[in-house]
Amino acid sequence: MKIIAVYPGTFDPVTNGHLDLVERASKLFQHVVIAVARSDKKQPMFSFDERIALTTSLCKKWSNISVIGFDNLLVDFVSQQNASVIIRGLRAISDFEYEFQLASMNRHLAPNVESVFLTPSEQHAFISSSLVKEVAMLGGDVSGFVPIDVQVALNSKLK
Repeated sequence: MKIIAVYPGTFDPVTNGHLDLVERASKLFQHVVIAVARSDKKQPMFSFDERIALTTSLCKKWSNISVIGFDNLLVDFVSQQNASVIIRGLRAISDFEYEFQLASMNRHLAPNVESVFLTPSEQHAFISSSLVKEVAMLGGDVSGFVPIDVQVALNSKLK
């Protein structure tokens, strides 16, 4: 049986931590769908199309990864993809309570879908898209936190 997993997020922008989890997930599942959430209420820096394009570009090296944007209920999207797993990243213990609530809600809405939590490598555990954007907006060096394509996109946005 082919196990398809969905890794959802806003990816605003994609960080090395995200890509670390993509790498790990690509080894665990036959196919992984990176689900870029529209998330207009979060007022993302990058447009929906920009986030999909950047994520697609950065995930080309994995043959079992696809990138798809979505703007509906996550469990409905998971069903549309014929997936049975939702991947979520845990950077710190502080993430657990919120992620546990999400997993419980998703299990209630779709009992046949499992949530799997992955942790990034230690060097990526503190990286978040929000922190990357804040550092970049204040003129800091984000080269250790994001791929070069994301650095270029951030610099372009901030000019």
